[in-house]
Amino acid sequence: MFYLNCFFIYSILGWCLETIVSFIFKTNFQSGILKGPWTPIYGIGTLVILFISHYLFYNLHMPRWIETIIVFFVVAVVLSFFECLGGVIIEKLFGVIFWDYSNQRFHIGHYISLEMAAIWGILSIVFIYIIHPIIEKIILKIPYFITIILLGLFILDLGITVFTKVKK
Repeated sequence: MFYLNCFFIYSILGWCLETIVSFIFKTNFQSGILKGPWTPIYGIGTLVILFISHYLFYNLHMPRWIETIIVFFVVAVVLSFFECLGGVIIEKLFGVIFWDYSNQRFHIGHYISLEMAAIWGILSIVFIYIIHPIIEKIILKIPYFITIILLGLFILDLGITVFTKVKK
């Protein structure tokens, strides 16, 4: 249940972050394709960061600062891959392009850029050392029934989205 709760909490926090940024900068940007208050790519991304960092920190047996640099690069590459995959899937299934990095200097197509990879790497280190240790305490206190309710709502939202928005 821990990782499922991580997925939901960080999906919801990602949605909140994008909604607040959109409100502040008055961009009318809608975070994600779902109706509910979650953006699953944030949940998936944070799980990727957790799995990669736990695996590397446990298996590398190097000084922590070297492991942190390795985690930075590995996570930057893997998250860029997931960002590209997510962008392509959303574009193909729903006909929507939520982000386009082709105006950045070091871009590879619409969905990947070296600049964003570096940002993902930096944010992953901030996440590992600052954000997750604080939020993990909250995640560990989430009751089982709340997780089941969130799962049910998420599946319902996903089903409604897929059946109403998929291009015919």
